[in-house]
Amino acid sequence: MKKTRPALTIFLFFLGWVFMYADRNILSPVMGSIGEEWSLNQTQLGLMSTVFFAAYAFMQIPTGILADKFGRVKVLVIGFIVFGIGTYLSGASATFGIFLMMRALTGLGEGTYYGSQYGISSTITPKKYRGLVSAIINSGMAFGISLGFMSSSYFTYTLNKGWQFPFYVFAIPTIIVGILIAIFVRDNSHKEKKQNVQTTEKVELKKIFTKNHIFVYILIFCSLYGFFGMLTWLPYYLQTARDIEASQTGIISSLVPWASIPGAILFGFLSDRIKSRKPLIIGLALAGALCQFIIPYTENYSFLIVGLCLYGLLGKLALDPVLISYMADITPQSMYSRVYGFFNFSGMLSSIFAPYITGYFADKTGSLEFGFYLAGGLLIIGALLFLFTTDKNQASSNSVQPVSLKREEKLV
Repeated sequence: MKKTRPALTIFLFFLGWVFMYADRNILSPVMGSIGEEWSLNQTQLGLMSTVFFAAYAFMQIPTGILADKFGRVKVLVIGFIVFGIGTYLSGASATFGIFLMMRALTGLGEGTYYGSQYGISSTITPKKYRGLVSAIINSGMAFGISLGFMSSSYFTYTLNKGWQFPFYVFAIPTIIVGILIAIFVRDNSHKEKKQNVQTTEKVELKKIFTKNHIFVYILIFCSLYGFFGMLTWLPYYLQTARDIEASQTGIISSLVPWASIPGAILFGFLSDRIKSRKPLIIGLALAGALCQFIIPYTENYSFLIVGLCLYGLLGKLALDPVLISYMADITPQSMYSRVYGFFNFSGMLSSIFAPYITGYFADKTGSLEFGFYLAGGLLIIGALLFLFTTDKNQASSNSVQPVSLKREEKLV
């Protein structure tokens, strides 16, 4: 049987996130063109993202269960190819109703990636490198955000190819990446798990709902609430509230993902070198909250740019790899896909609520500033709750291993 090549696996998972986030963000620049073609109002335009994220969030928990039972690679690859097909069919949609169905299909396909991918990468990565490896894989999100924004605008408005063209372009390499993962990535954890007795599995299931796990689920929800609120409304906010030209808002908004790349790698590296990740997690959460307050509060353009860069450097994309490594520390290896499914489900719930709630309060108050302050307040709450986590589960959970793994250790 072929062995997994860690470096190649990490690179393919990085590419997976590039195309996942590129697909999500090719929609934003062309929403106006889609709205004009089908005579849509703003509520209907917002529904395009809501349908996608609802389907994506829905898949998190069943994906983790299926991946642990039938194989992480198999579930990931099937979903990724469905994701590529859904992206292509989104561009080929003739009506708004069909387009919504294709966005839902795309969300269902993408929904198989998170738990399966981080389950595999956490398994093949030594504990002392988990933070750094997670940060490298996660950096694909930043590349994908910028790639989606810039390429969609370029193909649609500079080359006049039509809003459908970006969907066609990204669908092809997406399917290719899925096939490459199927060929080169190996994972046999589900076979090892089947050798365990059923009672052991029931005991392990409780280990992903400890006090530590629950506080992490809350914190990731708070972190992603601000991130998706900003991702959705930042270009509009810069244009309407800060009087910045529409042609510049995409470039300025891209400062957040680009600044996140060195931040994520730096803090991922640091998290592998410190005894406890807890102070770093709390510090990053509070720093992200402070940036959420600074961005709407400052009236100075230079301070606004600094605030956006700092949010990229210290915010959600920097916090993610540290939390992912922390989850691996407190969870039995046989439960990785399942716990990352719940982890991402908790975070992605915010993607359904954040854009709508931010818009709702903007209608009520006449400005978008309250949405930023609310996001900052939630992050502070999440950080305070995380103070009550303990290190006890870390030692006990990692001591729980599949029976087959214990046998292998004895043989060695």
